[in-house]
Amino acid sequence: GEDCNLKSFCSRNILIILGFSCVISVIALIAVGISHNKSLSHNVKYGIVLDAGSSHTSLYIFSWASEKENDTGIVQQIEECKVSGAGIAAYYRRPNDITIRLTQCMEKARKMIPMSKHQETPVYMGASAGMQLLRMASDRMAGKVMAAVIRSLNNYPFNFHGAKIITGQEEGAYNWITINYLLGHFVQKSKWYNQFFEGIKHEKNFGVLNLGSDSTQITFVPKNHTMESPENSLQFRLYGKDYYVYTHSFLCYGKDQALWQKLAKDIQVLSDGVLKDPCFHPGYEEVVTVKALYETPCTRRFKKILPFNEFQIHGTGNYKQCQQSILELFNTSYCPYSQCAFNGVFLPPFQGSFGAFSIFYFVMEFFNLTSEKVSQEEAIKRIGNFCSQPWNEVKTSFPKVDEKELSEYCFSGIYILSLFTYGYHFTNKTWENIHFMGKIRGTNAGWTLGYMLNMTNMIPAEQPFTAPLSHSAYVFLMFFFSLLLAIEITAALFILNKPAHFWEEMV
Repeated sequence: GEDCNLKSFCSRNILIILGFSCVISVIALIAVGISHNKSLSHNVKYGIVLDAGSSHTSLYIFSWASEKENDTGIVQQIEECKVSGAGIAAYYRRPNDITIRLTQCMEKARKMIPMSKHQETPVYMGASAGMQLLRMASDRMAGKVMAAVIRSLNNYPFNFHGAKIITGQEEGAYNWITINYLLGHFVQKSKWYNQFFEGIKHEKNFGVLNLGSDSTQITFVPKNHTMESPENSLQFRLYGKDYYVYTHSFLCYGKDQALWQKLAKDIQVLSDGVLKDPCFHPGYEEVVTVKALYETPCTRRFKKILPFNEFQIHGTGNYKQCQQSILELFNTSYCPYSQCAFNGVFLPPFQGSFGAFSIFYFVMEFFNLTSEKVSQEEAIKRIGNFCSQPWNEVKTSFPKVDEKELSEYCFSGIYILSLFTYGYHFTNKTWENIHFMGKIRGTNAGWTLGYMLNMTNMIPAEQPFTAPLSHSAYVFLMFFFSLLLAIEITAALFILNKPAHFWEEMV
């Protein structure tokens, strides 16, 4: 009897059951399709970061698909706009000029980002070493400049999150996050990485060397966690993994400030106001005022009363002598730790590869020294030959390069090699681990992206739980539910077309 009851129940309800499973299959198909293709729904978010550097300000616009916010490798730079004029620290006498300078790039951002997104788009402004130096010189002037920036950025329809002077340590940290995020080092899936950096050993993460006009940073993960100098250690928890990072920023050891320091040191012994300088080409001449030289806090330690108000630089173009003069800026006579860089600053033993960015990259690119194959000896030889060339010849060879910039390549090249070798103690062997990089996948390798990722919590401390479906799982589920749906529809049609015959069979 029970068997018969079941059969009649099934026969009565079989169409309802089939209908119900059809609906479920359709819902499942739609759900799988949507969850997989969500990123195609063009729900793009934007972020703006202004990098107020020493010599100029740049505005960067980033974009990402909002559904994949906590996934990796998907935030990309879509625009870089250089603000005209000098770095913001130069406007301390007329801070309101900053507003005029920022207008062009901010208007560009207003046009690029869809209007409907304006109010939700965050804007961050970080000022680095130039403003740190201005603050050292005068807190009040630095305050006035930052207030002018904030007033100016508040006028735009974006979600302004404030402007701040970032520390050298923060700059090193955000730089490190940017580079390793772009290289796909925080999570495991980076197929493109293999094709992109074939020459580079697959490291767990990259150290970062950065050179600006006013400061230089070194940041990397050392071999052991315990660090002798706590102020140089940082700890991050990213995607569920802990990272212990060493970082230091040498203020006044950026390219421009190092040159000011060298000049201030070298004129201390002059009596006649003519400086024969081996860091400039033979035949190069320039007049510098003592007032300009002493304006920066970086030259304070060399300040003295001089018998002249201005002095003349006469280039002599000699690599060895120029390096000798530069090395006097690095005090290596004392070290309170097991090992130091210079000026008594702790530096743990190196580990892994380093990316060298900003001015490191631009100068080495000028000398055609950015390829992986170039040895330290070759670099020294090439820069040495360039420095000994007469200034007239150099000007003729590079008619398109700005003269002031061109005149300083000799110093910059020797300074970079000296900093690596004598400042950071890279040897011939570890030199091979330095990779000069300008951009990574179209994004500038600076602190700005790391700063925004950190501020928007886009790199979660813990691994995101729901990993999107892999392609094979997606194909399998779509196929499975489509097959199920086809079977259900076929069965339903079969029943509806042959009802009489079917019911007789069942009963």
